[in-house]
Amino acid sequence: MANIIVIANQKGGVGKTTTSINLAAALGQLGKKTLLVDLDSQGNASSACGLSHDQATPTIYDLLLGEVDASQCIKRAAEDGFDIIPSNRDLMAAEIQLLELEERELILKKALDGITSRYDFIVIDSPPSMNILTLNALSFAESLIIPVQCEYYALEGMTGMLESIYQIKDSVNPKLDLLGVVRTMYDSRNSLAVEVSAQLKKYFHDKLFWTFIPRNVRLAEAPSHGMSALKYDPNCSGSKAYLSLAKEVAKKTMES
Repeated sequence: MANIIVIANQKGGVGKTTTSINLAAALGQLGKKTLLVDLDSQGNASSACGLSHDQATPTIYDLLLGEVDASQCIKRAAEDGFDIIPSNRDLMAAEIQLLELEERELILKKALDGITSRYDFIVIDSPPSMNILTLNALSFAESLIIPVQCEYYALEGMTGMLESIYQIKDSVNPKLDLLGVVRTMYDSRNSLAVEVSAQLKKYFHDKLFWTFIPRNVRLAEAPSHGMSALKYDPNCSGSKAYLSLAKEVAKKTMES
């Protein structure tokens, strides 16, 4: 059965989608059969995998509404060697439509339960808010990775995110656990970044990944070429960092 990991943070602009794509690519490089689920209506993970929004049909929207099954939605991220269930702006409508359904927080789980045996890892890129889609992701996942940018407002929203985990764990998904917090866009020359990193270490202890993701222009360039940074420039510092993170993730999931 797959290790199901959701990448989430209620704060936007922290590298959530970048982490989802490159972690999926890195796990693939480690020989792990990986599925990336784009659960963000912006569809950035899908376009960054080389899928135009016109090509990305059917999508996660069709799956959540029960119009297709999971196998019909799965595409291949051709450049990167992992599978993806794409998204587009249609998903915005699902946020409203799902609220009208019974057991609405379990729709994603029911839709994907039948394919979990095909994969070693399922990575879910969630929206930058605690909405019904994020709730579905957390109700389905076993593990949560929170990307955090080491800046002044880094811890803003973290308390709410952690409280949400505990509530979901108690009420809907007892398997859910925090796998780790990963520092993104990290610049060791920035004294504030170093200070925030120290605060994260003090608060999260062994839940803070040793690997940090540096600021790296190649990470920013890769999506416009329809591929992960690991494919675009495997020797850049960002690619090496995500490969290191994937090794940590693989080790932690084996231990849990």
